[in-house]
Amino acid sequence: MQPVMLLPHDADTRTLRQTLWQQRISHRITQEADGQLLWLANPAQYDALQEVVGRWQRGEPLDTPDHPRPQPRGMVNSLSLGLIKRVPVTAAMVALSVAVFALISVFGDWLIVSLTIVPVGISGDELVFGSLSQTLASGQIWRLLSPAFLHFGWTHLIFNLMWVWYFGRQVETLQGSRWMLTLLLVAGVGANLAQYATGTALFGGMSGVVYALLGHVWLMSRRVPQSGFFVPTMLVVFMLGWMVFTMTALAGKVGFGNVANEAHLGGLMVGLATGWYASIRRLRSGS
Repeated sequence: MQPVMLLPHDADTRTLRQTLWQQRISHRITQEADGQLLWLANPAQYDALQEVVGRWQRGEPLDTPDHPRPQPRGMVNSLSLGLIKRVPVTAAMVALSVAVFALISVFGDWLIVSLTIVPVGISGDELVFGSLSQTLASGQIWRLLSPAFLHFGWTHLIFNLMWVWYFGRQVETLQGSRWMLTLLLVAGVGANLAQYATGTALFGGMSGVVYALLGHVWLMSRRVPQSGFFVPTMLVVFMLGWMVFTMTALAGKVGFGNVANEAHLGGLMVGLATGWYASIRRLRSGS
C-alpha cells in the first residue's frame, strides 16, 4: 500500500470513502500528525483515485451508494476477474472449500474419509483410525492439509470463508501470493496437527487458518501501521473472545461443544509468529 496525498485534519472524508469503495478502489485513510493520509492498495488504480479525489476537492457531485453510477456488465465482470487475479490463492481456498462441500453431497462419507488427517474405517460396528506415521509413510501427505477444506454445514462453511476472504485479501494484496500460500500451508498443517495431538481424528474446517490470518494481520497492523494492514479492535476482541468461550463448559451446554479449539489456538500461534517475523523484516527494511 502506497501513500498518495495528505488531507486536512478537519476534512469530512465519508463521501470520498463511499465513492472509492463503490468503485472498488482499495484504500485506507490514517490519522497522521500533519493530517489524514490517503493510501492506495493497487498502484494501477492511481489515475482513477486521483479523478475521484479531484472531483471531491472541487465540490462536484460524487456517486453515492443510493445513486451508483451504472456500469456495463463487461466492466463488472472485468473488475471481478481482476480481483481474483490479484488474490489467486485466497480465491482458490474459497473455491476449493465450496467445491468439497458440494461434492460431499454426491460422494458422501467416501470423500470425507479421503480427506481426514488419517484414514477412517469400520470394524465390528466401530470406527477404526489409521496412525499418522503409517499414513505419511504410505505417501498420503495431502492429509496433513486436507481437513482444512472439510466443512460440515452451511454456517460452518460461510463463517470460515467470510473471514478467509476478509483477511486473505489483505495478506495477498499487501504481501503477495507467496506469503498467502505459505500461511495456508504452515497454518493449515500446524492447526491440524495441534488438533490431532489431542486424540481427535474426525475434524475439519478452515478456522485454524482463519485464526492464523487474524494473528498475522493484527500484528502487522499494530507493529507496522504504515503497511496498510487493518483489523477493527472490536473484531479482534470478538474472535479471541469466541475462541476462549468455546473452550469453556458453557459452550457445550448451549450447543457449541464440538469445536476444534486446539486448531484455533495452533493457527493463532502460527499467525502471531509469521506476523512478528514479517513485521521485523518490514521495520528493518524501512518500508
